[in-house]
Amino acid sequence: MHALVLMAADAAASESPNLWGALGCAVAFSASLLATLDAFADLILARGGSPAGRLTPGIGMKFASKLIAAAIAVVSAAIVLVLDDNWFAFTTLSLAFVVVVGIGVIVMLRQTRTATAPAARAEPGG
Repeated sequence: MHALVLMAADAAASESPNLWGALGCAVAFSASLLATLDAFADLILARGGSPAGRLTPGIGMKFASKLIAAAIAVVSAAIVLVLDDNWFAFTTLSLAFVVVVGIGVIVMLRQTRTATAPAARAEPGG
């Protein structure tokens, strides 16, 4: 009887989500989110400070490397959560990441549109 209770406890323990793994994945998601938003900010600042809104190769490489590193971390964390069958953390973190990055993209596109509109208005009157 005692062995049966221990086996049931082991089975229940193995089905519970790994909270330390979920915490580590949440940290990876948040660091990736901050790196993505930092890359967007770099892009906005670089466009505002460079002639004709063009990126220098160094700024372009910096922007791309932050996005690639963020993508690698997010995909790795998502794989860990899926392998751990922690669908709640996977869904919640993925949704939060997509929403915040989507807002960042909207802000970046809006800033680009407003930055080019005054230049277009000033250009024809020369």
